[in-house]
Amino acid sequence: MVIALDAVLDADERWRIVDEQRVELADLLQSLTPGEWETRTACGDWRVRDVAAHLTLAPRFTLKDFARDMVRAMGGMNRLIHDTAVREARRPTAQIAANLRGLVGNRRLAPMTTPREPLIDILVHGQDIARCLGLRREMPPAAARDAADRVLTTNFPLRLWPRPRARLVATDIEWSWGEGEEVRAPIADLLMRLTERDPWPTAATGRG
Repeated sequence: MVIALDAVLDADERWRIVDEQRVELADLLQSLTPGEWETRTACGDWRVRDVAAHLTLAPRFTLKDFARDMVRAMGGMNRLIHDTAVREARRPTAQIAANLRGLVGNRRLAPMTTPREPLIDILVHGQDIARCLGLRREMPPAAARDAADRVLTTNFPLRLWPRPRARLVATDIEWSWGEGEEVRAPIADLLMRLTERDPWPTAATGRG
């Protein structure tokens, strides 16, 4: 059944979802074994600990930090994101999980970002962690739609993914975007593909 959602999330609802997701993911992280923390994810060479560490950084990231780390990364945004996460991941796993839980209620943003970036991060990276461990993690459809809208409209320097050359149609909510060959899938699967995770789900129709 296709659901018609209410209007776009307002700021308070968006942050409520981010906090809810942070708590749930911190609970999951605290239940992991040492070996599970070292499991490779779909994020290149990032392990679970690197992904989790990345999620704790943005609220503590100042403009001065950004300038310093951009120089270290020789101007590459992807390299900056990668290197800061890997450095932060050297902390004990218990501290990484505690740092994520400690962000609940924190609305501070990294330079140049909006409240939708923390939402994208916690939704997508929460899936990265769960999927590599063979776990199922539900994604609120309204939040996935909000994140997908932001991914599709983000521009340089925050844009990290190519825009799709297809018409995307969600099968579980009323949402669509783009033109061309039609690709249909649940909104959570479309969000993951938009951020270059997983091939299009086998349940989807169209080639993408």
